[in-house]
Amino acid sequence: MAAASAVEGDKYRSYLHGEEEKNTKWRFGGPPNYDTVNKLFEEGRTKVWPPGSLEEQVQNLVKTWEMEVFHKTCFDDYKSIDPKKYTSSLNGRKPVTLEEKRKLGGGYNTFMQTSLPVKFRAYDPEKETVDTAHVAFTTAFPRGFALEVLQVYSGPPVIVYKFRHWAYMEGPFKGHAPTGELVELYGMSIFEVDEHMKIVKVEFFMNGGDLLGSLMKGATLDASTIDAASSCPFLKGTG
Repeated sequence: MAAASAVEGDKYRSYLHGEEEKNTKWRFGGPPNYDTVNKLFEEGRTKVWPPGSLEEQVQNLVKTWEMEVFHKTCFDDYKSIDPKKYTSSLNGRKPVTLEEKRKLGGGYNTFMQTSLPVKFRAYDPEKETVDTAHVAFTTAFPRGFALEVLQVYSGPPVIVYKFRHWAYMEGPFKGHAPTGELVELYGMSIFEVDEHMKIVKVEFFMNGGDLLGSLMKGATLDASTIDAASSCPFLKGTG
């Protein structure tokens, strides 16, 4: 598997800085800063993959993909993905295109899809925009939501891997006080890539309810406390 080389500024993500990104359209006006979450990742990861190994290359591909779909607003700026062929799905649901994903709210909302009746939804992705979802999760996770590839079961063109997302809930979430506790989400994913190592299909298998349950353990907050936390200007660059 020939991975794109990491560029100066972030050793885990390609296509973030450099001359080729000077015209990239970023969701928040400029490239995100991953320094804080990279530190969290390095302190909390359970495995350190050898340089150049398949596992390291897959981890970098996944981190780059995540960076692009969360922070680049123009499909033509994506370099880890073939925008014309790309589809994604969660837990066996119908695959959606990039445009359909955008209509679903993109970002975190893609991973929080649920078949529960509306009245039972602790978090309703149908009512959240990509921006409100970003604020909700970056407020809860001010140091970011770290991603680790735990195991790779097959290489390209069909990459199957197990992953771990984790963070510390150090801010409020949807009216619930921070607990300071470690929050973890485990899952499996399948990436299909073409001959140019561009991703054409993504399938995720995980239980978003596990994540939401951990985020809603804290006491209920009053409205003034929630508004103050959600307006923090230092959260925009995390991820």
